[in-house]
Amino acid sequence: MSQLEDIQAEYEKFPEELESVIISTVNAQAIPNASYAPFVIDDSKNIYIYVSGLSTHTKNLYDNPHVSVLFIEDEAKSNLIFARRRLSFDCTANLIERETDKWNQIVEQFQGRFGEIIEVLRGLSDFRIFQLTPSEGRFVVGFGAAYHISGDNLNQLVQITGDSNQKQG
Repeated sequence: MSQLEDIQAEYEKFPEELESVIISTVNAQAIPNASYAPFVIDDSKNIYIYVSGLSTHTKNLYDNPHVSVLFIEDEAKSNLIFARRRLSFDCTANLIERETDKWNQIVEQFQGRFGEIIEVLRGLSDFRIFQLTPSEGRFVVGFGAAYHISGDNLNQLVQITGDSNQKQG
């Protein structure tokens, strides 16, 4: 395998190593909020979060559907705190209507991943599922090892080189 193929394989499995994603939302007054949520992800890189309607980030998603997400390596597993592996995406959030086929399918994925707690959440009417659809992103695996991800092909990494942030494949 080439180095790029190794990094590509790492990119594909990285979100699966984590159970939650950091989410950054903005309210109607443009005040940011950072939070987190457990997630499931599909083959198209859509990220699904199951969140309380009472939370700040959920209210913000209703006001402004633009959200940034960050998957980041556990500090305890990182060899160098300044160069933790991380994957970020700029996304657009869409509410999945309750009790639809898609909603039930996503809840089943949450149940398979997180167990019995999902049965409790399923019974709470304020909990919502949002689909976060990435438009572009960045995967960083260390110093000088950053890769751009385009919404045109979320499976293709393009290395970012030089001070000009020019992308080269």
